[in-house]
Amino acid sequence: MEQLSVGHLTGIRDLTREDILTIFQTADAFKQVINRPIKKVPSLRDITIANLFFENSTRTKLSFELAEKRLSADVVNFSASGSSVKKGETLIDTVNNILSMKVDMVVMRHPNPGAAQFLTKKIKAKVINAGDGTHEHPTQALLDAYSIREKLGEVAGKKVVIVGDIIHSRVALSNIYALQKLGAEVMVCGPTTLIPKYIGDLGVKVSHNLREALEWCDVANMLRIQLERQDIQFFPTLREYSQLFGLNKTLLDSLDKEIVVMHPGPINRGVEITSDVADSQQAIILNQVENGVAIRMAVIYLLAAQIERN
Repeated sequence: MEQLSVGHLTGIRDLTREDILTIFQTADAFKQVINRPIKKVPSLRDITIANLFFENSTRTKLSFELAEKRLSADVVNFSASGSSVKKGETLIDTVNNILSMKVDMVVMRHPNPGAAQFLTKKIKAKVINAGDGTHEHPTQALLDAYSIREKLGEVAGKKVVIVGDIIHSRVALSNIYALQKLGAEVMVCGPTTLIPKYIGDLGVKVSHNLREALEWCDVANMLRIQLERQDIQFFPTLREYSQLFGLNKTLLDSLDKEIVVMHPGPINRGVEITSDVADSQQAIILNQVENGVAIRMAVIYLLAAQIERN
């Protein structure tokens, strides 16, 4: 079995192209497993994984938990989203308490960018970043790229537009890194206020016109407007946003080609994407959900292979 070049998964930026392909090949095998009548393998029977969620999450948390259980790992869940666990010191205290229970791996979502990286320097357990603030969300980017590969045969040479709230999105940043490492061209599209100034430095195209972006791309990844992260108003109204940057069936059908539509979820139906688009043949949103379990199984399995058994 091929090894990853990293000891933790804190961000896509740290991975090589070979690492990503190794994760994909491993996920291919696990995808067969989760489609069997018996969906479990005994691979991680002696491994204990703690899920630490300092921010609310339903989909990612469920997906990780399912992946861990499919691998027969022991799972400890810790939800701190409503508690006062916010500062670095308390984060360490919390983690040390959990590590004293002899945990081998920590999956963590945290509101502060760099929290997962910080953790790797403080604890011996393997760390997987399940989203750190507006910074990175590596497993989402991996499952997105994997879903594109599954649908279109390969990622290299494909044109992918990421539409919406780029400035608050950890998904966008991780996706840009992953897609570029795999040889895709990337464009971001949205209102000027939702596109960060530095984005051009990452080698991506920028558009403020949705039709223009859709005519250019093979794949459109429609991001959720993250109202909970917006302390000021970035556009006049949601209705105006959806008129300018929302994807509806009329617009989709008016293109002279068929594009693939993605969404990392949860969907604000009628804002960034209408129901008839979300439920259309061109959308691979449910494939992304299924692939998320296989990709997370692959990441956990490959990192667990580096754990020294006593």
